[in-house]
Amino acid sequence: MSRFPLYSALAVLAGLSTFVLAQNPPAGGAAAPAAAAAVSFAGPGMATTYSSVRVSGPFVAITFDDGPHKDHTPRLLDMLKERNIKATFFVIGRNADAYPEIMKRIAAEGHEIANHSWSHPELAKLPQDTIRSEISRTTDAINRATGRPTTLLRPPYGALKADQREWVRSTWGYRIILWDVDPLDWRKPGAEVVSQRILSGTKPGSIILAHDIHADTIAAMPTTLDQLLARGFQFVTVSELLKMEQPPPAKSTKPGQPTSAPAATAGPSVTPTPMPFDAVLRAEPVLTPEQAAKLPQPTPTPTPKKR
Repeated sequence: MSRFPLYSALAVLAGLSTFVLAQNPPAGGAAAPAAAAAVSFAGPGMATTYSSVRVSGPFVAITFDDGPHKDHTPRLLDMLKERNIKATFFVIGRNADAYPEIMKRIAAEGHEIANHSWSHPELAKLPQDTIRSEISRTTDAINRATGRPTTLLRPPYGALKADQREWVRSTWGYRIILWDVDPLDWRKPGAEVVSQRILSGTKPGSIILAHDIHADTIAAMPTTLDQLLARGFQFVTVSELLKMEQPPPAKSTKPGQPTSAPAATAGPSVTPTPMPFDAVLRAEPVLTPEQAAKLPQPTPTPTPKKR
């Protein structure tokens, strides 16, 4: 059997797979609580979504979701004030409306307040008008309580499609803030476990996720905060952390090579060409016995009889 039809098919399939992956890249994170993949650097202030920030010092941001809570949030604020730590609170709009005095205290003590939707739905599954209402109502609630604008949104569960993120940025100017340290405190594993998970995952530039609506999380904070401070970490708000964003380091070169390539001459853009067919032929496929058995078998040529 000629290899040409088989390898032609393989070449077409390889090209099709590359196209599909390019158009539909794998999701960076799960819709339910999980950190999305960190975005690539696009210049300070240019990216839309952050799960951590590349920084040059031991700076981190700790964030608290779903409040304010009438009892837990004031206790947390006492702990933060005692340690001179500034945090970022991603508030639920209806809670912000219910506890405006706590909102005023959060703002007065120098913490950042940001948008976490009105009622905590999975925004990625909602129509645009509903998303607009969830975000706008929360923005209004924050403004009523504090008189301050907010520039950050954390979608519940971290779930927001790429086109929705761009729409949010263009409509409200919000950047989307996810996280890279998640103690899963919403599962209520106990204060000791919450603390251990935060301590083991935090690194410079981390955005730490926690919830000020859970008693175990509040109980975990004194030990967690004290140990992070003892390790030399410095707490800043998320917006402060974003201002510290650094570009990635320059690629290293081998000894003897120039550190920078000569300037390229401007010219027309070039579209990458697919792998040539002869290169596909040189890439011998490895088939399983089951796959090989399904291939069409060549018709044996009869051996001419001797006369």
